[in-house]
Amino acid sequence: MNRRYHTVFMCCMYVMLGMACQDNPMMKFTEKQLTFSDNGHTIHNTQVFSKDGQWIVYDTRNDDTQIGRTGSIELVHTRTGACRVLYRTDHPSEYGPGVGAATFSPVADTVIFIHGIRNANSAKPYSATRRTGVAVAINHPLKPIFMDARDIVPPFTKGALRGGTHAHSWSGDGQWISFTYNDYVMEQLSKTDSSVRDLRTVGVMVPGVVQVEADTAGENNSGQWFSAVVAKVVDHPKPGTDEIDKAYDEGWIGREGYFREEDSRQQRAIAFQGDTRNERNEVITEVFVLDLPDDIYEPASVDEPLEGSLHKRPGVPKGVIQRRLTHSEKGIVGPRHWLRSTSDGNLIAFLSTDEKGVVQLFGVSPNGGKVKQLTHHPFAVQGPFNFSPDGKYIAYPADNSVFITSLATGESQRITSRFSDKEKPIGAPSWSANGHMIAYNRYVTKGEEAFLQVFLLTKR
Repeated sequence: MNRRYHTVFMCCMYVMLGMACQDNPMMKFTEKQLTFSDNGHTIHNTQVFSKDGQWIVYDTRNDDTQIGRTGSIELVHTRTGACRVLYRTDHPSEYGPGVGAATFSPVADTVIFIHGIRNANSAKPYSATRRTGVAVAINHPLKPIFMDARDIVPPFTKGALRGGTHAHSWSGDGQWISFTYNDYVMEQLSKTDSSVRDLRTVGVMVPGVVQVEADTAGENNSGQWFSAVVAKVVDHPKPGTDEIDKAYDEGWIGREGYFREEDSRQQRAIAFQGDTRNERNEVITEVFVLDLPDDIYEPASVDEPLEGSLHKRPGVPKGVIQRRLTHSEKGIVGPRHWLRSTSDGNLIAFLSTDEKGVVQLFGVSPNGGKVKQLTHHPFAVQGPFNFSPDGKYIAYPADNSVFITSLATGESQRITSRFSDKEKPIGAPSWSANGHMIAYNRYVTKGEEAFLQVFLLTKR
């Protein structure tokens, strides 16, 4: 069947199914508290379940801002509630090294997380430019695998970066990892050259060992994966253009990419938030897309090598196409969140405000076009979100509860109690691979204190 006719046919089917769904009750869940100890249990914004749904990974922060002083990554069993340590740093202190923001591979029993540079101290504490990605296999706890190589000593190394990677996210096949990145070399240069800025951008890594010569300061490390920056940022964007000075809070598009308008598949693509300047030179955050090539080993320009130089940030690989999707008056608005797409890659979701100024969920095709409003609450969506694995629902915090909304019908359902401001859900609800469970965080008070705990919603 011609793909265009197939699309029309499927749309009609979705409409009919949506009408049928309106006559049926929505999903019901049973809630269970999984963690209870007097410390934090922070789950990341996505990919917190093991591939078989038996484990949820978390770090021991009790406050999102405290990665630098957090010393361990742990697992909790979804059936028994048993907790165990996956990784623990040596000599943790208020200055670092720090660990956090852990995600599970969708295809292997492996977790990757942020790890601060091991020589952290009061003079060189954990920071955005002093962190890297470390993986641990759950069958081999406490054994770190340094994923992205780091090299801040010239001459720099191709495939290594010079700063800090953050919020690592696995592609659908587990073969690529995306992250946000800040460059240490540019950060240091900006202290003596006012024309240079340390700009956050987006990078990816793929399997391939990168060897870096060790340095006496303990700043460098080799890595098991090859890394490159993929989003183009400039120090001073021109008003009224698509130039950006910040690329961040990205998400993979689709489990296997998306279909372009001409019906060819873009195998790997990332949606991200980019800070532009409008004609009045005001910052507007818009939705951008990176169409990625099959490999990232060659630079787009010989003048901008992948490894960068003393006076230039790392260059972008050959074949990367950066596109702006939205052109709005207000752009992305609301609490911090990461862009997410349906598993088929047809829809990218983000937060903005409706006509009444209320923060809602919106969606746009990776090919651009009209923006669709997904939620219509009288109250604001309060945080980040995730689509169900089948792409039929989206889960998010709102009105001090966890909600899901059906994309077919637009119907929204409160699936937890409504909690007090002190104990409301925090962060993004995250689905298991089979779509039967949702994990989320909220604080539970104990005397005068409150500790962030992991809760599990299981479909009945």
